[in-house]
This record gives sequence, C-alpha cells and structure tokens, in this order.
Amino acid sequence: MKKYKAVFFDWDGTAVMSRKAPVEEAVKAMGPLLDTGVRLAVISGTTIENIAGGRIEAYFTEKQLENLYLGLGRGAYNYAFKEGKPYCFQDRIPEEETLLDIHRICFDIHLELKERYGFDTDIVFSRPNYCKIDLMVGNGRGDNLFLQESELELLKKSMAEHGMDGGLKLLMELAERIGKKYGIVVVPTCDAKYLEVGISSKSDNADVIFGRIQEETEIKPEECAYWGDEYVGIEDGIFGSDSFMHTPVTAAGDFFDVSEIRSEARPDWVRVVGGGVEGFLEFLRGQRR
Repeated sequence: MKKYKAVFFDWDGTAVMSRKAPVEEAVKAMGPLLDTGVRLAVISGTTIENIAGGRIEAYFTEKQLENLYLGLGRGAYNYAFKEGKPYCFQDRIPEEETLLDIHRICFDIHLELKERYGFDTDIVFSRPNYCKIDLMVGNGRGDNLFLQESELELLKKSMAEHGMDGGLKLLMELAERIGKKYGIVVVPTCDAKYLEVGISSKSDNADVIFGRIQEETEIKPEECAYWGDEYVGIEDGIFGSDSFMHTPVTAAGDFFDVSEIRSEARPDWVRVVGGGVEGFLEFLRGQRR
C-alpha cells in the first residue's frame, strides 16, 4: 500500500473497540510511525478524557508526541503536544449565551418531534459546543458507541411509524430551520441513533490540524489518509460523521472505511476495506518504513 506522511483517524470503532477497551495494540501500532516523522491525528467526537483514559501522552515519548495531534469534540478542540503534555492550540467554544441557544435549539427540536409526531427523544446537554439528541431512546449501545448495522433499519421503521415521511432529511432541515430562528448556522450530523446539532464538525478538526501540519512540514494533501468506521450513508446524500473529514482542503487525500456494514452506500470517494479495528491497525503496521 502507498506510504502516507500523515494519517487522520477516528478513535471509537476504528482504533479501539470502545472507550473502555485496551489501547495497547493501537498505541503499539502508532509508535513506530511517530518515530519516523509520520503525523498521526485522532479525529473524534469525544473529549480528551475518553482517549486512552485521558492519558494518551503516557504511552509515547516526548519526541513521538511532537508528531501526534488530537482533533476532538466534533470540531471543538484541537490539541498538539509540548514537553510531553497536550495543549489546545485552537478551539471553537462559544460564549455561554450561544451555547445556551444551542441547548434551546435542541429542546425546540425535541418539542416539535413530540408535538407533531409523538416521537420521543432524549437530549445530552453536556457537550462543549453541541448537543446529542437520542433518536432511539429504547436502544442502548453499551460500550460500543459507534454505528451498529441494525440501527439504520430500526430508525427508519420508527420514523415511518410516526408519520415522519421526510426521513432524516426532515430532521436536518428542522435543525437548520430552528437554528436560523436563533441566528445560528448549525451543523447537524446523524449516526442513526443520535442527531448531533452544534456549530462545528469533524470538518473543522481536519482542516485545522492539516493546516497546522502544513505550517510545520511540506506534507501535501495527497500524502494524507483518512480512516473511519462511520462513512455509511444514513440516507440518500446524508453520510456518517467520518465523511466530514472530507473537505475542500483535504479532498486530495485517500479515504478508507473499516466498517463491517456492507448494505449501505458510501460517498464515491471512500474506499470500503472493512476489517474493523484490526483492519485499521494492520494498515498502521504496514505503514512502517
């Protein structure tokens, strides 16, 4: 396989099975690449406390950490490392009133779905610049926080039973419409179970970190790879959160999907390789120079 100079990748479901799963195999595969100057960037919707138990720096040397980046919180935080410690070099954290408006937007979505369709949702309000609206309150994921194959059909069936003929496009348009009421351009994404509504996405992480890498190196867009397990088409033209790593800035790179879900469409610029976590780690091992 082509040797890449920078690799961007999702964490849960791509590098590890879950936030509570052992990370030793992942960091073992990452270390040799960091040693040779390959830039690695974790791009995840979670926060730093959930990456290797909040202690990712403990697994690498200070020199290795100079080549590692974390793009977290769905565009909210971007980290590099200095003297062996992570520091946030760029963030998209709104003022308190804007964050409260994001909460109001999501509560209004919750109310409209309940009043118009009798569709129940729960809301997670504790994210830094977005909220998670649970569209499948009776369907838990346990420790596996990534998209499960059965969820797509379960969600579609539930929405049809509640007369939501517009599908997920209806949800996206609802979020955007209510956002405008509060003067906020929201970025809605969906992984079947959760509708996430906020002011940024993995696009922001990918662009910011690639920009940082370009400031420090001569790495070109086509020398980068982007790996994830949530490129799956949730609905026609609506794809999972990892698809947001594909931007005008990063588009010349190569994009790979390790998901074992075969039944749904992906963007035409994604190569479906499957293999799950082990498939991605095998790729990292094969990148050793």
